[in-house]
Amino acid sequence: MMIRKSGVDQKATVARLVAAVERRELTVFVHVDHAEHAHRAGLELPPTDVLVFGNPRAGTPLMATDPRVAIDLPLRMLVWEDASGLVFVGHHDPRELAVTYELVEQQAILERMADLLDAISTEAAGS
Repeated sequence: MMIRKSGVDQKATVARLVAAVERRELTVFVHVDHAEHAHRAGLELPPTDVLVFGNPRAGTPLMATDPRVAIDLPLRMLVWEDASGLVFVGHHDPRELAVTYELVEQQAILERMADLLDAISTEAAGS
């Protein structure tokens, strides 16, 4: 997992993440607030959010090449707060999908996705 320490609190990091994704005209498909769902179930969890987002123009060629990759798309980014109050932004390296699935000929798309996630996580973390 690629991880960056955020320079701001959880809520601000998530807000920056959403703004960074939307500024790039990507679609936010889902925002999961795990801590809120845990709270509703009577459980405690430090702030933990997952944003699921993407662009069909990038993901569709990958799925057309190997439909199994659809289980790992759209892209996801995690923002969490640890026990000491530090906030982190993390995501998987999409280039690893070429190994898991038959996507070697789609390496250029995976490289662009990796660059995109790096830029978005940098912006969200404020680093």
